[in-house]
Amino acid sequence: MSTDFTPPPMPGYGPPVPPPPVPPRKPRTALIAVAAAVVAATVSALVTVGVSGDAEAKPAPTVTVTETAAAGADGADADDDAAAADDEEATDSEDGGEEDGVYALDDTAVYEPATEVALSDFKRSVTGEYAEPENTPYLQFTVKVKNGGKKALDITQLTVNCSYGKDGKSSDSVFDSEAGLEGGPETKLLPGRSLNVPWGCELPKGEKLIQIEVSPDFESDAAIFTGTVK
Repeated sequence: MSTDFTPPPMPGYGPPVPPPPVPPRKPRTALIAVAAAVVAATVSALVTVGVSGDAEAKPAPTVTVTETAAAGADGADADDDAAAADDEEATDSEDGGEEDGVYALDDTAVYEPATEVALSDFKRSVTGEYAEPENTPYLQFTVKVKNGGKKALDITQLTVNCSYGKDGKSSDSVFDSEAGLEGGPETKLLPGRSLNVPWGCELPKGEKLIQIEVSPDFESDAAIFTGTVK
């Protein structure tokens, strides 16, 4: 018997084993949803703490709103329109009127309860040598006072002051007995009666603008009569 022994060939290895499959990745949408859920849960917890009293709730801040005026149709602001209205009102006041105690020379000023003051009979003249002041051009006029009230009016308190020109130069009263200019009356004016008081104020020949302020008594404001004379 032969001693040579040839071992049988070893069986070959099978095909290579494939690697294990990689687990699929979670979608990004799922991750975002999870993150949003975490944030929502955190916010909810904070709100719950504030409401439940674990932390004292603070009041909301106060907001001051400044209102801005809308522009007008022509593009100007409402503030500009208001300023223009104020300027117009100021101009009306400067022009004068019965509301602010300024009257034309031929107007009548009415005081409460029913006292009336008016001017009339304007004429230019020159004082004589015995007048005060003497040889001076002046304007003569009549001050008429009417007492429409129920009590006697102390007409001895009547005051008349004059000025002339645009610069408002002071004009002295004229006293001339020959012209009947002897100052104010020395009597009381009974209810329902009127009194005419002749008066004169200096007025140079070249001046035409005159201002005459009249107060019937010490308690009344002066009525300002102004205008031009020939």
